[in-house]
Amino acid sequence: MYRWGQLLMGMVCMAMIANLQYGWTVFVNPMSDKFGWTHASIQVAFAIFVLTQTWLVPIEGYLVDKFGPRPAVIGGGLLCAIGWVMNAFADSLDILYVAAAVSGVGAGAIYGTCVGNALKWFPERRGLAVGLTVASFGFGSVLTIVPITLVIESRGYESAFLYFGLGQGLVVMALALVMDDPNKVLPHLPVRAAPLSVRQSRRDYTPAEVVREPVFWVMYLMFVLIAAGGLMATAQLAPIARDFKVHDVPVNLMGLVLPALTFALALDRVLNGVTRLYFGWVSDRIGREKTMLIAFSIEAAAILALYRFGTDPVTFVLLTALVFFAWGEIYSLFPSTCADTFGSRYAATNAGLLYTAKGVASIFVPLSSVFSAATGNWQAVFLAASAMSAAAALLAWFVLRPMRRRHLAATRGQP
Repeated sequence: MYRWGQLLMGMVCMAMIANLQYGWTVFVNPMSDKFGWTHASIQVAFAIFVLTQTWLVPIEGYLVDKFGPRPAVIGGGLLCAIGWVMNAFADSLDILYVAAAVSGVGAGAIYGTCVGNALKWFPERRGLAVGLTVASFGFGSVLTIVPITLVIESRGYESAFLYFGLGQGLVVMALALVMDDPNKVLPHLPVRAAPLSVRQSRRDYTPAEVVREPVFWVMYLMFVLIAAGGLMATAQLAPIARDFKVHDVPVNLMGLVLPALTFALALDRVLNGVTRLYFGWVSDRIGREKTMLIAFSIEAAAILALYRFGTDPVTFVLLTALVFFAWGEIYSLFPSTCADTFGSRYAATNAGLLYTAKGVASIFVPLSSVFSAATGNWQAVFLAASAMSAAAALLAWFVLRPMRRRHLAATRGQP
């Protein structure tokens, strides 16, 4: 129960920072209306947030592995609060961009710490623990996005930035005060062994050792492939829906009627969280590589089917849901596989190194726009995205699985 309590605190922290990413969209129009800034210039701040949140996670993970989670989460909560308070008073794009960088560093510190803690606290069920943690990040904005919208409408976006920034930051910092370091506490707690289907390292690899291991770069390549394939299909959903002429067509599913694009984006919020938990739990039982093979194959087939049959509004919504469901699990499967392969002691840093693959994958999103503009349709984008997902599935089973088996066999007898 003590471990579950620590995990729950990490889940709440992840939910508190979810608005920094998933709630940003409701602030764009009010800021544009007040200052006359273009949407593109405002969204530069969001890009800065994503870059700082992603690329600095290895450094923040190193600090967590060295000093424990408490200072990292306190600092992260403070930076997130400062970033949103700066947004409340920003009267120039330069200040807005600096605030995005500040909050991005803070969010990365919290994200990397909570994922690393989940990997360490539950070595026997890492998929489930990390799935719960990253699902909290996906679901976090569900409870607060409506109150934020109401505050924006009644008191202005500045008040929403100020109140929610301070509130979310204070909750995170308060929880950080009672977070323990699993590296120090876990050796004194009774923990069951991992199931035989989940092979784990018998030694802890330092980050310097990890980057010299070929198996790490195979995982990195797979992460880039599946993340890029999914991003190319999902990030371009709005223009794809318009080109398919289904974006404003009403769709009725189980009595709920919404425009097709709105329906698809709503399902994204739900399924992008559910899949992280579900496939993480599945991987604890049947193994990481087998779960990757299944999920990534579904993703490849769903992307192709969306291109072939997506011009029907109902089919568009259903297949989009399947694409989201088969894609979001990468944020629980890859950290779990990384910790299984390289041990718990430096799990936050090592998972952070692997997480930078998300930043590499994001480069393919603007490239997909170039492909569609050059060809006049989305065929090249869909085929490339499906091929990337299929390649990741094959790599999981035919390359990663035997490489990890040999790697883990070599750790036997090592300290």
